[in-house]
Formats: sequence, structure tokens, C-alpha cells
Amino acid sequence: MSNSIGNNLMQQSWLPSTVLEPQSRINSSCTGGNTLIPPQATSLARKSPLSTEFGGIKLTTQTKKLSMGKHRSHLVFPQAVLAADPPSKVVEKFKLDGNFDLEVDVKAPYSGSGFIVDIRVTPYRDNFILHWGALHSRKGQWVLPNRRPDKTQVYKNKALRSRFSKSGDSASLRIEIDDPKIQAIEFLLFDEARNKWFKDNGGNFCINLPLPHGEPGVSNVSLPEDLVQLHAYLRWERKGKQMYTPEQEKEEYEAARTELLEEIARGTSIQDLRARIINKTEVNESKDHAPPERISIPDDLAQKQAYIRWEKAGKPNYSPEQQMKEFEEARKELQLELEKGVLLHEIREKIEKGEIKTKVSKQPEKKKYSTMERVQRKKRNKEQLINKYASRSEQEIIISEPQPLSAIELFANAKKDEVDGDIVNQKMFDISNGKLLVLVTRSANMIKVYLGTDVKEPVVLHWALSKNHGEWKEPPLDVLPPGSVTLGTAVQTNFSHSFSDHMTDKVQTLDIEIEDDGYLGMPFVIVADGKWIKNNDSDFFVEFDVKPIQFQPASGDGEGTAKALLDKIAALEGEAQKSFMHRFNIAADLVEEATRWGELGFAGILVWMRFMATRQLIWNKNYNVKPREISKAQDRLTDLLQKTYISHPEYREVLRMIMSTVGRGGEGDVGQRIRDEILVIQRKNDCKGGMMEEWHQKLHNNTSPDDVVICQALIDYIKSDMDISVYWKTLNDNGITKERLLSYDRAIHSEPNFRSDQKEGLLRDLGNYMRTLKAVHSGADLESAVANCMGYRAEGEGFMVGVQINPVSGLPSGFPELLQFVLDHIEDKNVEALLEGLLEARQELKPLLFKPNDRLKDLIFLDLALDSSVRTAVERGYEELNNARPEKVMYFISLVLENLVLSVDDNEDLVYCSKGWDQALNMYKTGDTNAALFAKSVLDRTRLALASKAEWYHELLQPSAEYLGSQLGVDRWAVNIFTEEMIRAGSAASLSALLNRLDPILRKTAHLGSWQVISPVEAVGYVVVVDELLSIQHKSYERPTILVAKSVKGEEEIPDGTVAVLTPDMPDVLSHVSVRARNSKVCFATCFDSSILADLQAKEGSLLRLKPTSSDITYSEVDEDELTSSSNLTVDGPSPSITLVKKQFSGRYAISSEEFTNEMVGAKSRNIAHLKGKLPSWIRIPTSVALPFGVFEEVVSDDLNKEVAAKLEDLKKKLHREDFHVLGEIRRTVLDLSAPPKLINELKDKMKTSGMPWPGDEGQERWEQAWTAIKKVWASKWNERAYFSTRKVKLDHDYLCMAVLVQEIINADYAFVIHTTNPSSGDSSEIYAEVVKGLGETLVGAYPGRALSFISKKHDLSSPQVLGYPSKPIGLFIRRSIIFRSDSNGEDLEGYAGAGLYDSVPMDEEEEIVLDYTSDPLIIDNSFRQSILSDIARTGSEIEKLYGSPQDIEGVVKDGKIYVVQTRPQM
Repeated sequence: MSNSIGNNLMQQSWLPSTVLEPQSRINSSCTGGNTLIPPQATSLARKSPLSTEFGGIKLTTQTKKLSMGKHRSHLVFPQAVLAADPPSKVVEKFKLDGNFDLEVDVKAPYSGSGFIVDIRVTPYRDNFILHWGALHSRKGQWVLPNRRPDKTQVYKNKALRSRFSKSGDSASLRIEIDDPKIQAIEFLLFDEARNKWFKDNGGNFCINLPLPHGEPGVSNVSLPEDLVQLHAYLRWERKGKQMYTPEQEKEEYEAARTELLEEIARGTSIQDLRARIINKTEVNESKDHAPPERISIPDDLAQKQAYIRWEKAGKPNYSPEQQMKEFEEARKELQLELEKGVLLHEIREKIEKGEIKTKVSKQPEKKKYSTMERVQRKKRNKEQLINKYASRSEQEIIISEPQPLSAIELFANAKKDEVDGDIVNQKMFDISNGKLLVLVTRSANMIKVYLGTDVKEPVVLHWALSKNHGEWKEPPLDVLPPGSVTLGTAVQTNFSHSFSDHMTDKVQTLDIEIEDDGYLGMPFVIVADGKWIKNNDSDFFVEFDVKPIQFQPASGDGEGTAKALLDKIAALEGEAQKSFMHRFNIAADLVEEATRWGELGFAGILVWMRFMATRQLIWNKNYNVKPREISKAQDRLTDLLQKTYISHPEYREVLRMIMSTVGRGGEGDVGQRIRDEILVIQRKNDCKGGMMEEWHQKLHNNTSPDDVVICQALIDYIKSDMDISVYWKTLNDNGITKERLLSYDRAIHSEPNFRSDQKEGLLRDLGNYMRTLKAVHSGADLESAVANCMGYRAEGEGFMVGVQINPVSGLPSGFPELLQFVLDHIEDKNVEALLEGLLEARQELKPLLFKPNDRLKDLIFLDLALDSSVRTAVERGYEELNNARPEKVMYFISLVLENLVLSVDDNEDLVYCSKGWDQALNMYKTGDTNAALFAKSVLDRTRLALASKAEWYHELLQPSAEYLGSQLGVDRWAVNIFTEEMIRAGSAASLSALLNRLDPILRKTAHLGSWQVISPVEAVGYVVVVDELLSIQHKSYERPTILVAKSVKGEEEIPDGTVAVLTPDMPDVLSHVSVRARNSKVCFATCFDSSILADLQAKEGSLLRLKPTSSDITYSEVDEDELTSSSNLTVDGPSPSITLVKKQFSGRYAISSEEFTNEMVGAKSRNIAHLKGKLPSWIRIPTSVALPFGVFEEVVSDDLNKEVAAKLEDLKKKLHREDFHVLGEIRRTVLDLSAPPKLINELKDKMKTSGMPWPGDEGQERWEQAWTAIKKVWASKWNERAYFSTRKVKLDHDYLCMAVLVQEIINADYAFVIHTTNPSSGDSSEIYAEVVKGLGETLVGAYPGRALSFISKKHDLSSPQVLGYPSKPIGLFIRRSIIFRSDSNGEDLEGYAGAGLYDSVPMDEEEEIVLDYTSDPLIIDNSFRQSILSDIARTGSEIEKLYGSPQDIEGVVKDGKIYVVQTRPQM
């Protein structure tokens, strides 16, 4: 090997960029022991894994390698000649942080003279101190020379401290060495004013002294050239891996030779040199002189050859074992060349020309997604996508039991009670193995600082005062606590021990009292047991002039939030505002507490991070932080979120949203490149001034997500041929204004101003820089997310670090090609194929998101990026849907819904909606005439699912946004729309837009029109717009009113004075409110056209006439004169009173159906008894018994219930005084009743005699369940809806009596309600019915969605016509059980429809099942549907014939058989 550094080994392009960071590294050419800041151990050669990569394939091999440290920014230019040639001179130059230059000039000695060491720091600073010592040997401790510069102080008998003096524009210091034993000096620089140490790559600066002239035995020594080459390499690595000219390479090589000769001259053997430089273990194996090692192939050459082999093999996806084998095969091929006599640099040239012979078989070629027009979607079972976790109501928020206060917490509480003045600052720091409290108070002109720590070891405060940021100013002598020692610009003061009765542990304390003289605060570090402790590598700093956030009163009491956690976040916001590093570290510290709070805890973290991401909180406040420190803090936070993602899968949806606000981060080199790469861009493209320099200063001070936007703005500006308006448009579109640019700590004042010849280079380099910025700040950026998962390498340049990201292991076969297809088509105008590719990638990725993986967060960020790309593509593809057929829009909907399913948890309803869209598309393809009608039902269900998800977001997030936002002073508008904006940022918003586009198309195709008219009554009234009918159901309007209500659930009352209710909501035609509307002759209709609804809302206050038909409503504005002509629409005052006859207790607690009479039970029980034996045998009637009228009153009067009776009387008196809040208390009190033994015995006897199961036979607990259900029926007399309904018609509530109908529950497949006259049209020739899956409570109760509805002509009952398919997401199912039905004397009265006001209660809880209609035979089997619906229609016809009048009938279907559970006259 020639005498250059490894044949240009130092050239950047020759070095393996993937060598792992060593555990130890060389900091200087000499080391010392037991210094104040000892140098790091010198382990020059290790056997350690070498990770290398070619083409995204990670290779791992065991090989001996040189330890390679991190890159440094200082430069060293030794001017070395052989030590045998006097006079010699050594000059070393270093580049220090803060743009300081350090130069050390050692004058070589002549015979009889001493050494002179001149040290200069430029530019001059007044407070530089040299902290130094000398070395007699490389392994020795520092010695303190007797000859020292003037005013040198001895520091703890371990080091010397000498001050610099001014020399021109430099600070200079001369040291004279006259001790011939001294071989080197070591030192550190200390800037007292800033309390800053300057080190040499983390260790001591070390300057070797030249050998004395004429030292024997040097010039004749034969020094192995391989040893010189290795030492030259280490010098190059130590000096920052600079790009050297050939002349500099030669100088470096000879300087390395000189250093080794000096070592030999001092008595070190070549064997020992080799052991220290190469591997100490090899020396122990043999005491003989180690022969020169055989030249081996450098790893970077083996890596390049392995890459060539991989390309020739077709870029296969190798296993780790195959990767290892390939790397070794490549090395063998090159070793063969070396053994032929080919030199390394010649091998390198042959590799670059592809002239190295290689034997490799091409692997079978995989499918190339990127060359195809679209990907081939795999067939999957969609139900495997269901993520189902316990609902919020079932989760228990586990808060750890309050722990006893620690000694330091007790001290803090006691001190706050004792101090005078206002507490202006309080901080608690984690230090060593304890905590440090700092409490600052201010009174008059005095500032008092109270410090306390529970650290066990002796603690010293090394402190100063500061009037400017970063300043260390010596405190006045009169403020120093006793025993303080001054050290120039700093003071050291010992803590003292404190004891208290309420503290079991010692607390060391220190109080400092300072006169207010404009001090900003106190910088300090802690010395505990001789160890220096800092605050995350920075000085501690406590502010005196704190201007706390102007907290507004918290919105509400924090109900529905993790209040204690939010309070802690608010208290820490002042610290978090310093920088992203602080904010992310604080968030990481809070993850454990958030986990204890559960879902609400992570909701609080999400709200806080979202406020940050939307710039509602300060990003940086007078604090300089390095990009790598920000990315390290991000990395710490995202690592903890990743860990929680695995351990608590029920919180994954919220955790994903948190991660999307934070960014990926990345400890180490990725963050550092932000700082370094901008300098390279400036240098390479000659753009060092103006805006680029201002941006550079901002990046060095505190990088943020704004930098991604600034970089994009520069790229857009350059692409537009330097159109400055394009630059500002990009900035403004992304929320960055000129004012924001000026608000940075390092403001950007200037606009970019580039030359045309800079365009190509800047576009290239800024494009690469964008990847670095996005890698840290943009977790959801697709390109950077793909790169992080697939692996990439960014070469270093000069002082700039290189970056090596290895591929994530375990990716599916063909996944890289799939991602490449996505990247190749990401900008396509026609987005359908792109959407398929994105979703196929997400489907392939999904299984990996549920498995532990040390790179899981990279997979999550990739999934977030794919999700975001789907939304972007959909928005871009809206134009593609213009004039599209319904099938095209439906397919887009199915794709967007699939994306939403993959993004959220508790997605079972959405999965079944997705299956529904597949079914609808299949019906279209097969020409099914009901395809549009079925698609409309799936659309309605999908809307309900989106609304349910939005409600969940609002319930989870909005209370935290309100509470925390008010405390942090967030703009009110940002708080108000917080949840809305969170929803808009997801796939749900895109899906909703597509549904709105499809809805009118389907309604037109299915001939549904814009309205569903539930109660077709003509009306004239004034328009009033309300949010919820529920909120105004008890109001009374003085003039005829048309209510336009955004929400109608189905259980509400209609307010007095209302002549019409119009809503976009979809209550069932047979819901309570629908029945009420028809009975009260109130127009009631659902409007499906948003433009019509908006027009009606815009007419608020206007007088309108509504003219409905069975399927449409027309409206027009009219004069008030028309009110008088509308006889049925004027308000004539209160409704007439209806008389109730109070029923008496008959003396019997239970009766059979044969004993049902008007005096004993209500119409519900009598009607069901009347049916028995009078209907065809295929219509079944369940067995019934009843608790007759008066039983409730008798039970209350029983001696068992005296206390309950007294309480009920008191509550009813309050109710008579219109204290309506007691209604709920009355219901709860009824549940306290005890059952008289006679009631139990009679009910048991009647049920068993009738053939019904007796609950008590299964145990006392089962009877208690039945008794509770009975009491709930009685208590429903005091339901708000029922109570106010009776008040409205002046019905005497005390006279209302409640019988209880007892029936065995049939575990139904379907439930139905029949109206034997069509209630919408009033057509008596049509039977109208609705059917739901499961129990009928979802049909008559306030359950969202529509039932299957159909009509049947009475002359053709075998040909039912489906009007609408079901959209109800929930079905109720129950075990074999008993139901207790309300049967009051207030139902079905003339002029008052009381049916449905009171509760029917099953003994057992119903189970809610999310319904999949694509597997329901009633939906997919035409013959089954026709059979069941025809039987239901015939049942209605038979019962109507029996009674001779229109009937309202309820029943169920079980195993194809019809059961009727009740009937009453249709109102």
C-alpha cells in the first residue's frame, strides 16, 4: 500500500457510510487519567457487528473494523515533519462552537531550552479560562507543572486554571514547559460569562510535545507502513473526516508517522503500538512481534460489490441469512482480485466500471406493480378488519391510589405556607436519584429563592445571576449565603440539611435572598457527590420576572375530562413554550399518567398536541435548541406512544391521532442533518447571505414544522422562474404570514433572491433537504414514510453527517413493489387505480400494526401517510365523478369507506356498511330493480355511522378542548370548532361529501323524491328553526308554528302550538313522535334535500303554507289573512281536559288472561286476551297474566314500605309545586319498594297455572330481577315525556293507574308493527308495515335508522312492495325470558294517544348486536322475503277483520312463525 492514507481512503466516496457508531471513540491523539473531565477510553479496534446495506437490503456481518466516531466541525492542520529534523513546530487549529477559532502553537525545543506553548482564541472574549494539566505518560494522571502563567490558580489540587489576556483581536496565553518528563499537555476551555465548556469532540484537547533534538533510536527504526496507515486513518476520523487535497493527505500521512516515531522514542514498542491501535487481545495471544497484517478488502468496497450482485440477481428480498452470505461472497470476489496483485484503487475503478466478474443467478422476477395500470386487489374477508374493544361505558378509568407525599413534596407544601410575598415561579426538576424544588417569591424589592432536594449525597449549588439570556454574572457579595465560594463569574454554595416533624427523610435546603436589580433569573448547575448534574445537557435556569400565561377561568368544572392531568399540562405550558424539545419531553413524561387515566388521558394529550400543531400555542420562546435535540425528544415521545399502542390496543385510534400531530423524530443523525445540510446547501450554491442566512440562523436556533413549508415555498419559487408571488402564496396557503416569519426568535426579514444559474443546484439540494425536514417533522408525509420503512442512505459531505436508515424487517413479499406503484402514480389525475394501490398497501400493512416490532412507529407513520394520501387523492378525484353513473360514485364510496375502516377502532358498524356497498354494487351489476333502494338504505346507515363517530369524537375530545383551551388562552373560535376540525382532517369528511353527491342520484333512481311524508296534514304557520326537538318539547307556542328541527329521534313530544315538524332526521313512521303527529293532526315530514332544507331555514320568521301529498311537500309564503281562513291551524288555547276514572285495588295481586276486564287491566291486556282462539292457528298468541290496577298503590301502602311511602308523598308534593327535578328521584324511590309475600305467591301461582316459567325456580336472584322489572314499569308513570304529556291535556296524573301485563319473551328473529290503513296516505286499501331484525324495541323506541318498510294491497296480500330497506345498525336479542309491559288506564283514550308513553321492561338485559344485512335472508333471499312479508300482511288483514276497524299491531317472527303480542285501534 502506498504512503497515502489508505490509497485515498479518506475520500468520502470511498468510506463505508454504514459503519455503526462505536461504544468508544478516539477524541484526541493522547489521553489522560483522573482529570476533572476525563477523556474517553481509546479502544481503536473492536470485533463488532458491521451493518451495511445495498439497495434497501440490510446486510450484517462480523468483521474487524476501525471505530468511527461522529463527525466534528473543527478542523486540524498539523504541519508535521520527522521528529529527528530540528527545529520542529506543531500548529493545531480547532473550530469551536460559537464561531470561535482555537490555535495551539508549540515551538520545538533546541538543546538546553524549554518548550513554549502559545494558545490563542479568536475573536477575543474577556472571560476565557484554560483548565489544564500536563502528562508524563499517556496513561498517567495530570501533573501540575511548577512553572505556570501569572495568576494561575490551583483547582482542587487536580488542575490548573489560567486566564487569557487580550492580544489584538484574540485572547492569548503562553505556557512554558521546562520539565523534560512532560510529554503532552491536556486542557479544556471554560467561558465563565456563559458557564460553557469547550471540549474536543466531547473529551480533552491534547497537544503532544515534540521529542527533544537528537533523541536516540528514532531515525533507524523500521516502522510498518500498515501501522502508519491505520494511525493516519484514526487522525482523519478524529479530525472530522475532512476532504483533503493530495498535498494535505501527504502531510497527514507523514504527521502520523512522526507521532508513532515519537512514541517509539519514548520507549513504546512497535508491538505495544499495534496492540493499542489494532486490538489489544491479539497481543495477549503471542508475545512475539506481530507481523504486518494482510491487506483486507474495505467494507465499503464489499458493500458496493454486494449491491452489484443484488442488482444482477433482480433485487430480491433477501432474508438476513442470505444477506450475510451475499456480503461475504462479494468480499471473496474482491479478495481474489487482490491476491492477483490488483491494487485497491484499481479494484475500486473496476467496480465502478462493472469489470469485476461475479457469479450470481437471477432470482425469479416478481410482479412489477409500477408497470401495471392498476394493482390486483386480493380477496379478503372484510369481517377480519373489525377492531372491537370495550365501549367507553364499560372501561374503567384506573387511577392509582393517592401515594403518600414524598419528603420533597411535604417540604414544598410547608414552604409555600411559610413564605412571604407572591410565589412567582415554582419548578420541580428530576436530578440524579432525587428531585430538586425551586420556589421563587417576590415582595417589595426583594427576590427570594428557596431550594430543596431529597438527594442523599452532599449537594453544592454552582450558580450565578443573569440580566440577559445565556449570561452568567457573579452575584453581589452581600447576597451570598454563608460559606459560599466565589469562582469569578460563578459562586458555589453548599446545601444544608433540614428536618421537620412531618418529614421522615432529610431534605437539603438552601435559601438565597436577592435585591431586585433587573435580574432576569438564576442559572445554575448542581454538584452532587462530586458529579456535575445539568438539565438535559443544558444549564438549569429559573426565571425571576415570570409573566405567567393569562389563564382564563376554566370552562366548566372539567367534567368528562382527565381534569388533574389537564391542570398539570396547563401548569407546565410555560416550560413547554421554550421549545419543541421541552414540549415533547414534557409530553413523554405525562404518558404514564395519561395511561392511568385511560381514554380521557390520551384525549387530553391529543388536545394539547393539536393546539400546538395548529399554532395555537407558542413554539419557541427565547430558547436555542439543536435540531437533533428536538428529534431526540420526538423520538422519546413516539417510542413511548409505540409502547402504549401495543400494550393498550383500546387506545390505538387516539394514539394514532397524537402521533400524527407530533412527527416521526429520529434520534441522532437525522435531526443533526437539519443543522448541517443547510450550510452545505449555502456553500454549494453560493447563497450564504440574505434570506438563506436568516433561515439558516432560524434552523440552528429552533427548527419547526414551519421549515417544511418554507422549504416548499422556496422550491415553488425557483420552479416558477423566481416569481416571488409564488413564494408568498405557498407560505400563506399553509398559514405562514410575513408577521409569523418576523416572530421567530431568529426572524426572517428578507425574501429569497436567487440567480438563474443557481436554479438546478438549488432544486436538487432543497429537494433532498425536504426529505430531511419531513423525516423529523412530517410523520404523515408519504415519501419520507416509505423511505423510513424501506430504508435509505444519505451520504455525508464535509462536516455533514451521513444517515443510514435500515429497512423494517418482516415486510410482506412484494410490498416494496406495491409502494413503488403508489409513488409512481401518486400524482395521477385519474385516481381510481391509485386509490386501489393505496388501500391494498394499507391492507397488507394492517397485520403488522398489531404485532410488536421495534420499528412499529415507522409502520404506523407509513399507515398514516397512506391514509392521508387516500384523502388527498379523493379530493383530487371529485372531478372524475362529474356526470358519473351511480355505480362509479358507489365504488368511490366503498374505497373511501374502506380507508376509514382501516383508520378507526370500534369499526364493526362501518365494516358492515362496507359489505353493504359491495352488495349494492353487485345488485347493480345483476340488474336488480331494487338496487337503488337498497343502496339508499346503505347510504343512510353509513351516514348514521359517521354521525355516531362524530358524536364519539365530540364526547371524548370537546370537553378537554373546552377546559384546556380556556386555561391556555386558546382563541375561542379554535376551541369551538376543535372536534369539527378533527373530523374534517380524517376520511369521514371525504366520505360524507361523496354520500351527499350520491344521495340525490339514488333518490331519483328509486323514485323517492325529496321528502318522506309521515303525517300528511296541510298547515299554515311561522317558521322557527331549532337544533333539537327534544330541547323544546315542553314549550308552548302562542301562534301556529312550523318547526324546522335538525334532530328528531322519535321519542319526543310535539310542543303545543306546533302545526308542522320538518326535519332532515329519519324517525320511523311508527315511532312515538310519528304517531303523536298523526293523532294530533300535525304535519310531519323528513326532508332529504339539503338545499330545500336550507331554504326553509332561511325563511325563519316567515309565514308559510305547507301542502303535502303522500310523497312530497310544496310550500309558499302567505299573508297573515290566510291564518283566519285556516280553521284547523289556528291555536284555540289549551287542549281540553280529559277525565280519568281512578281504578281501585280488587284485592287480587295477579290474574290470568281469562280474568282480564276493563276494571282490572288496560286495553293492551284486554285486546291480547280477545285474540285468543279467534285467529287462524298459524297466528300464535303468547300466554299472558297481569298485575291488575291498584296493585302498585297497595304495595306502597304495605307496612313493609312505610318509609318509601312517606318519601314518595314528600316528593309528589314537590312535584305539585312544579319542581320537575324530582321526577327522577320519584322513579328511583319506587325501586326501593319491597314485594309483599302475598304478591309473590299469587303471581307465582298464576304464571305456573298458565304454563309460564316462574323466575324464582331459577333462584332468588332471578326473582329479584323480575321484581325490579315490575317496579320499573310502575316507575315509568313518572317519565318526563309521559308526565308532561298528561299535563298538556290536563289529565289528572294522580288518577293514572298502571297494570302490568306479563308475557313470555319470544327470542325473535324479526319484530314488526302493522298499520292496517296506510298512515302516510290514509289509503285504507293498503296495509303498511315495518320490520326490524331482533326485538321490536328498536322499532318503537328511539333507536337510530329506518326499518324495512313495505305496503301490501289488501286484494293482493301475496305481492308485498318494499318501500325501503333497513338502515338500523343495531338489533336487540335476548335469552328466553319474561317481559313486563305497561298497561295504563291512560292509553288509547278518545282524543289522547297514551300508547308508547310508558315502559315495557324485560327481566333480562337485551344484547345489542351490530347487524350485517348482507347475510340476512330477509334482504338477500327474495322468496324468503316475499313469504315473511306476505304472512305479516295477512296477519294484519285477519286482525282488522276481527275488530272491524283499522288496527295498530305488534308482533314477532320466530323460525318463520308469526306471533302477535298486542293490538290496539289505529289512531
